[in-house]
Amino acid sequence: MKRVGITTTIPSEIIFAAGFVPVDLNNIFVTDLKRSSYIQDAEVAGFPRTICGWIKGMYSACLDHGIGRVVAVTQGDCSNTHVLMEIFRMRDVETIPFNFPFGRDSEMMARSLKLLMDYFAVDEFQTEKWRVKLNRIRAKLHEIDRMTWEDDKVTGEENHLLLVSSSDFESDPARFESKLDRFIKEAASREPMDHPVRLGQIGIPPIVEGLHSFTESFGARVVYNEVPRQFAMPSGGETLVEQYLLYTYPYDVGPRLDDIAEQIRLRKIDGIVHYVQSFCHRQMEDLIFRERLGVPILTIEGDTPRELDARTKIRIESFIRMILDRKEAVL
Repeated sequence: MKRVGITTTIPSEIIFAAGFVPVDLNNIFVTDLKRSSYIQDAEVAGFPRTICGWIKGMYSACLDHGIGRVVAVTQGDCSNTHVLMEIFRMRDVETIPFNFPFGRDSEMMARSLKLLMDYFAVDEFQTEKWRVKLNRIRAKLHEIDRMTWEDDKVTGEENHLLLVSSSDFESDPARFESKLDRFIKEAASREPMDHPVRLGQIGIPPIVEGLHSFTESFGARVVYNEVPRQFAMPSGGETLVEQYLLYTYPYDVGPRLDDIAEQIRLRKIDGIVHYVQSFCHRQMEDLIFRERLGVPILTIEGDTPRELDARTKIRIESFIRMILDRKEAVL
């Protein structure tokens, strides 16, 4: 199957309908054994040190994996993507822009979808068939998410890895669905986990390794992964336009705040870990979250793929201890 790189979650229904398969460049970058060298390769090619590690990793991963066509989100994600597209074109990689409209305008969203459909020569009927297929798979991801916070049978790391894969369905929806079926069956047989501290992880998916597992080693568990959950389209929608307007990540922070606050209440979350990426404009959202969410927040910053450093581990341990002390004081 012909592969199409994507720089973040986009309407993959259109790509599948055209007989292509989406490949999330972030996922192939961060899961590749050469991920650290990808950063170095990009810097050798001329990328500044003070550019987001995800951008550099996507660049090198795209070239190394021989992906010759990329759909890049030019509104609703990273502003650096604009120049990344130009560099890709210099490397003979074809680029197709996609915009999530500012202000969640339904007419503009319909136009963005139509432009992408026209490029891939598919119509609404073909795309809707794939929306139904993929939403059946997304329903299984929603069940895994529920098993994470309600049944306490899925770890935060398992939740993160499976939900984040819904950006491209691991380039093979049928195989990915079978994987989910096996996982749900196995997880259902587990005994519930008992962790006294329940955490949520918000912000872009972390580039650092071991965040979830280290957290659980100190009596806490991540029961909410904000952005991976959004990749799985939890709010549904009756049409493709509505579905991608209800998806919170590409738009203003207001709907994200509402969604996060509701999940804090529903999942009985004691504190939030906010992951921010070095040199990313979304770091400024930390100020808003701290003023509006009303729960303790630990902000962690990462730059390249690597294990958690000692300082960050100490901060996580102290954060969990602080929450435990608060809970014991209430009792």
